[in-house]
Amino acid sequence: MFKYKDIKVNYKDFGTKDKTPIIYLHGWGQNIEMMEPIAKPFTDTHRLIILDLPGFGASDEPEEAWTLDDYVEMIKALIDSLKITKPNLIGHSFGGKLCILYASKYPVNRLILLSSPFKVKIKKPSMKMRMLKQVKKIPGMSNLADKMKKHIGSTDYKNASPIMRDILVKHVNTDLTEAAKKIKCPTFIIWGDKDEAVPVEDAYELERIIPDSGLTVYNGCTHYAYLERLAQTNSIIKSFIK
Repeated sequence: MFKYKDIKVNYKDFGTKDKTPIIYLHGWGQNIEMMEPIAKPFTDTHRLIILDLPGFGASDEPEEAWTLDDYVEMIKALIDSLKITKPNLIGHSFGGKLCILYASKYPVNRLILLSSPFKVKIKKPSMKMRMLKQVKKIPGMSNLADKMKKHIGSTDYKNASPIMRDILVKHVNTDLTEAAKKIKCPTFIIWGDKDEAVPVEDAYELERIIPDSGLTVYNGCTHYAYLERLAQTNSIIKSFIK
């Protein structure tokens, strides 16, 4: 267990300690277990670190609504405590977004992004959302608006605690396009062409803006493409992170 600003962060450090380290960051609402299928095959060839990001798994929730930068600074503090200077990073979805920001600020050896959002979605407000905005304008109706928001929001939003809801809002409203352009390490991107959470068009754009990057799109796969084609994903990891 690692402690960062009184927040306990659960992590696993296994594999071969004197080999090249790989750090895995899971997606929103997930935990260590979601990354183990792409970590355990490398126990003989790499040092492997998987963590429950704060607010998920066995880690504490932040005491206030963290920004993406707050998460990145926690990850940097953990990496420093493990005496790792230039990690390999693999991140899925929210974890991939954190990888993008980390790699734009700190040295990274190689980076693998799995269905990683990086820009703000622009959606036409639904009728329910337009109604919510009108209710919020009425004096004394803020409590009703909060209750409506819980029913209208996404599944991730509905399932989250109040602090994690605030973090989710900050996450989805943070654009990392400029950060992605600053990534200097070799980067490999894996996506599913049936991804409904982050459209595959974003994958092609991400490949264009990260200077040294490549992309593989798994046909017929969803937001969890890396697990749906597990053998192929592990083959890519093996060849890309040597």
